[in-house]
Amino acid sequence: MAGSSQRQGQLRIIGGAWRGRKFGFPAIEGLRPTPDRVRETLFNWLQQQIPGAHCLDLFAGSGAIGLEALSRGAAEVVMVDQAGVAAEQIRQHLQTLNCQAGRVQQSNVFNYLKGPATPFDVVFLDPPYRLGCLVECCQLLEQNGWLKDKAFIYLEDSSKNPPPELPANWQLLRSKKAGESGYHLAQRND
Repeated sequence: MAGSSQRQGQLRIIGGAWRGRKFGFPAIEGLRPTPDRVRETLFNWLQQQIPGAHCLDLFAGSGAIGLEALSRGAAEVVMVDQAGVAAEQIRQHLQTLNCQAGRVQQSNVFNYLKGPATPFDVVFLDPPYRLGCLVECCQLLEQNGWLKDKAFIYLEDSSKNPPPELPANWQLLRSKKAGESGYHLAQRND
């Protein structure tokens, strides 16, 4: 079925134990893996925090960020995405890698964030740009107990938009643009 393989995208793990491994991801409207260049910068920013960290990857999509975090030594990554086909693809990748530290939750992110919370060390927040929901997600993370003290939060949005308004106790540490992506790193201060 040549048609279905043409609709399949491909991502590459760029660092850590699985460096160079390539995985497919489904063609879903709005699903765009964080570009290699941006992921490289992100994980350089977080190189001291990722080993042993408990991470939450919201709007996981292709799984690129969550898989990268696992490859670089995260103790746990929970990846949340609403699309069943995307969630199933990530589960298959974890099985292929024989990785027990990754978990996939097929759920609407807003419903998930309103449920019972477990605090995380690092949260990756990369929604489809058209949703314009970074501020709402940040508020839910802060108000509902999803963040440990001093947690790091990665935020990605269209490069056309300024950094999102953050909760009062968060500090914007870094901010960059690359192509269509504007990406930011914040830290929660209790």
